[in-house]
Amino acid sequence: MSPKDIEAGVRKGSAELLVLALVEDRARHGYEIGKLIEERSGGVLRFHIASLYPMLYRLERRGLIAGRWVEKPGQRRRRFYHLTPQGRVVLAHQRSRWEEFIHALTRVAGIRHA
Repeated sequence: MSPKDIEAGVRKGSAELLVLALVEDRARHGYEIGKLIEERSGGVLRFHIASLYPMLYRLERRGLIAGRWVEKPGQRRRRFYHLTPQGRVVLAHQRSRWEEFIHALTRVAGIRHA
């Protein structure tokens, strides 16, 4: 497995966690979610709209998030997503698993905080 394959796998595996975490406290629309991921990661993580929206639809079908259309005068209609109770359970589990994974990487690879 190449370094690019590993990086792609980590990004794909973390995408769900990132989206669930961003809609935990308040509803957000897809474009805002994508921009926040990019901003908060310092540009390291970017999700193209072509991959972000299908993921949002999958999370909604699984019952982890719920969306509703909102129309505001002078703006286009947007779908805002919020975390469901089932999504909160999954998010807590994912956070725990990622924390274990990051601690293991730190121990094995000797990664130090900057």
